[in-house]
Amino acid sequence: MVEVENGGVVSRREESITETHPMLRARHLDALGVNVLICGGISRPLEAMLVSAGVTVIPDTCGPAEDIIRSFVSGEFTDRSFLMPGCCRRKRHRGGQCHGLRDRNNRQGG
Repeated sequence: MVEVENGGVVSRREESITETHPMLRARHLDALGVNVLICGGISRPLEAMLVSAGVTVIPDTCGPAEDIIRSFVSGEFTDRSFLMPGCCRRKRHRGGQCHGLRDRNNRQGG
């Protein structure tokens, strides 16, 4: 977990999430005060629960954690290099084209 204030990282800590049920995982993240979740893979039920709780979910992300954090904090998190290979596996496509990055940016307001 990374806490950000005024465009900078102010604290970091690791948290273990051992719950297996999506509802319990969502509750755990909510109890931790998570506002944004950047992750690789996430189930649709868990993503839906988090979004309905007001958490911004940015799935299908891969790469070095420090690069991702730096890019997100600086507001430049649009680089295709962080898009997980096979983004169309989640079937986020229309008309035969994959729109994984566009869908991700729309969730960020970008």
